[in-house]
Amino acid sequence: MEPSATTVRSAQFRAAIAGFIEARREAKLKDKNDDANAASKYDYATWLADAARRVSQIQAVTHVLKATHPDARGSSLHMAPTSLPRRAEIGSHLLGDGYTEDVVGNAAALDVFKLLKLEVEGKRLIDWVQAGDADLQAALSDNPQQAQEWMRAFASMVRHEPRPATHPMGKQLYWLVGENPHDDAHYQLLQPLFASSLAHAVHTEIQDARFGEANKELRQARRESRSADGSYREYRDIAIRKLGGTKPQNISQLNSERGGVNYLLASLPPAAWKPRDSVALLKLDSIFNKSHGPFFWFGEVRQLVRELSDFLDTDPEANKDTRDRVDALARKVGDQLALFGAAVRGHLKPGWTREEDCQLPECEQLWLDPERCEEDTDFKSTYIFDDWADQVATRFARWLNQQLRGRSDKLIALGEAEMRYFARKAILEVAWPIPLQRRATEATP
Repeated sequence: MEPSATTVRSAQFRAAIAGFIEARREAKLKDKNDDANAASKYDYATWLADAARRVSQIQAVTHVLKATHPDARGSSLHMAPTSLPRRAEIGSHLLGDGYTEDVVGNAAALDVFKLLKLEVEGKRLIDWVQAGDADLQAALSDNPQQAQEWMRAFASMVRHEPRPATHPMGKQLYWLVGENPHDDAHYQLLQPLFASSLAHAVHTEIQDARFGEANKELRQARRESRSADGSYREYRDIAIRKLGGTKPQNISQLNSERGGVNYLLASLPPAAWKPRDSVALLKLDSIFNKSHGPFFWFGEVRQLVRELSDFLDTDPEANKDTRDRVDALARKVGDQLALFGAAVRGHLKPGWTREEDCQLPECEQLWLDPERCEEDTDFKSTYIFDDWADQVATRFARWLNQQLRGRSDKLIALGEAEMRYFARKAILEVAWPIPLQRRATEATP
């Protein structure tokens, strides 16, 4: 007797789930084959029962509250892009059905989300759960009542709170645009909830444009003035917003996958997106040369150096408050160092350090012209394995002390080791390419 289509389909669901549980068992019980108690946790029914219990600890969302502040305790939201109003501006509504859901909650329960992301017949288990698929329900348990309870539990991962709650740390900013401050309709929301699914789509596109093989070949053809099929994509003057610090998983799952990196596009009219000439950085032995150099005149550097030196010139007491203020100002100068590197990389053509008039030390070349790695294998090897970030940070620390001593004979030197540490960290947070950050950061003492 031939098995019914329903039976075959239920078996497909069960096989996919059983395969996932078995893979978890092998990964968790490696070298523990004699632990019968631990192995029993990965029995099909036992594991699913535990997963159905733990699924309440996580929530599938598209808009994440903690991205605004990690201590926010309000509601994150799940808004399918197809349910959003169609607008002329770029927004989540443009993602359609091809969007990636984010997950917030207890990181220890993320394996349940991984289960529900398994695909059967081209759709995820969570989609079949939401549709109330009878074959999937039958595959969960031979006990119909038990299977129904587990279906309801797994469906709760995508939930809509009847009364969403905000939080003071949510920092949603409203601006009065009408006449009546007592009428909510007279306010315009300036800072909306963080659109995580949209941010992930932007991140994926920019990563592909920067590191994808197809765009890499088109970029190479453009440099060599060769004809090629396809459109070359480039995003300039990009800023990076880091979310979650050393624990990006505390914000959300997608934020963790991005290493906390969230790209911000330049708020500039298209006419301003033009590469600048590299002449300003040629014939220099360092961006930190004694006559201040280009870094000194960048952004807020000179104002911060002046503020720091003025404070130290008052001969403050050697206590914790003084140390905290000095560290805070020095860190701000270090942040400017990271922004300087990002600005140079965004404006100058890759490979500009090959020019004969480029006299910068190798560590500064590696920092400021990393995309040269695509054409120069020796340069790439040095970029990956040499500690150029520490060398740049050391130069920065010494330069800052020279600037301070040059303003007053009374000023004492700042701690070079501390300045070198946070300067190196700031450099790596916006270094290119992003995947190398983790290796370099892990090597930091």
